[in-house]
Amino acid sequence: MTVTVRPLAPADLGPVGDIFGWYAVNSVATFEEAPRSAADWAALAAELSGLGLPFLVADDGGRIAGYAYAATVENSIFIAPGHTGHGIGRFLLAELLTACAAAGARQVIAVIADSGSAASVGLHESFGFAHVGRLTDVGFKHGSWISTLLMQRAIS
Repeated sequence: MTVTVRPLAPADLGPVGDIFGWYAVNSVATFEEAPRSAADWAALAAELSGLGLPFLVADDGGRIAGYAYAATVENSIFIAPGHTGHGIGRFLLAELLTACAAAGARQVIAVIADSGSAASVGLHESFGFAHVGRLTDVGFKHGSWISTLLMQRAIS
C-alpha cells in the first residue's frame, strides 16, 4: 500500500463524506447520526481554508482512504472501513500536527468517543497527547450513552 497524505482537493469531498457517513451511521466515533451533505463538507473546507487550518486526505493510489482536519484546533481523524490498521491514522496525524504548527496553533485537543477501542487513544498517546479529562455520558447513540476522553498536546 502506497499512501500519500496531501491537502484536500474539491474532488475529495465526496469520498470524505462517504467515510464520515459510514461512521455516523455505524459507529459512535461521532455523535452525529446521519451523513453530512456535500454543501456542508464544502462549507467546512472553505471555512478551514479561510482560517489557514489543515484539511488533509490519505490518498491510496487515487482512492481516498481517510481524512483529517483541525477545526478550532480540535483534531478529527476518520479512516475508511477496510483501511484501518494500516498506519493511515499515523500518517494523517503526523501531517495534521505539522500543518497545525504551520498555521500557528499552540495546542491540539482530541475528543475521543469512549467506545472501548484503544486504537485512537493509543495513536494520540504515541504522538505525545496527554489524558486531560473525561466527559461522562455526553452523547446518546445506538441506544447507549457514550462518554468521551479528552486528550491534549502542545505544538509550540
